[in-house]
Amino acid sequence: MSNRIVITSDYLRPGDTVDAMLRERGLEPVYSPAGGHRTDEEKRDLFQSAVGAIAASEPITRDMLASAPALKVLARAGVGYDNVDTDAAVELGIRVCNTPEVNHHAVAEMALALMLACARRLNTVLPGVADGGWPRAAGTELRSKTLGIIGYGPSGRAIAALGVALGMRVLVSTAHPDSEQSAGIEFADVDTTIKAADYLTLHSRAGKGDPIIGAATFTAMKDSAILINTARGSLVDEEALVAALKAGEIAGAGLDVLQREPLVADNPLRAMSNVVITSHLAGQTFEARERAGVAAARAVIDVLDGKTPRGAVV
Repeated sequence: MSNRIVITSDYLRPGDTVDAMLRERGLEPVYSPAGGHRTDEEKRDLFQSAVGAIAASEPITRDMLASAPALKVLARAGVGYDNVDTDAAVELGIRVCNTPEVNHHAVAEMALALMLACARRLNTVLPGVADGGWPRAAGTELRSKTLGIIGYGPSGRAIAALGVALGMRVLVSTAHPDSEQSAGIEFADVDTTIKAADYLTLHSRAGKGDPIIGAATFTAMKDSAILINTARGSLVDEEALVAALKAGEIAGAGLDVLQREPLVADNPLRAMSNVVITSHLAGQTFEARERAGVAAARAVIDVLDGKTPRGAVV
């Protein structure tokens, strides 16, 4: 049987902890970073002789999986698995795993960073200083503001705790509220949360339908409110967001994820001074990457050893 494990995550390298884990199990890590363009043939051949894979965020298609007869398990070194054709994986008998709860603190900290960047107008202050100026723009404090959170998984809980620590009113919309009220955290329906929020931050999973944040949402929000998205670009109707920003229906946005990535040159959000955009980095800390890599390697090893892996998706 093949012992090759194809690794496409560009931050996992020969000689690191993950490499050592796999080799100790008698497996052969083969590195094929996702950066750069792959031809269709290269994509089909990527997992061809591998028994397992640790994948980055590039699309994993039916053709790629069908061309890998030995493949038993594909682990995502991260939480999201929208890029994997899970229906094809089920049909082909391939286990798909993700690595839950490895980067939620990193994501929450990025959400907070975007909130602060918007509150203190860093999108204009930093370039102003870099250009030789000395901007004296006044910002706003987070203390006493209402933090609205949609989604209460690990990252939602983490940003809620940060909001409480900063003296914010924390309002959470979730289908699964805590049975016991957490100190400083209120649970409410989504409409109440949207209308009350000074900062509305998204921490829910991507759905298969329309975006959950659209024109009606922006109409309902305060005109002083800021939208924060570190979850999924597909959650927000970007066309409606642009229209709302231009019309002054909301005051700004902090976005780590977009509907189309990388951000295209002519995306109107790029030129807006009240929008802070980062390049899908919320979960990308050295610590989170280490945890994700180790968890993905453990999932691969568990499947090959006939065990049920943590983070099994299908």
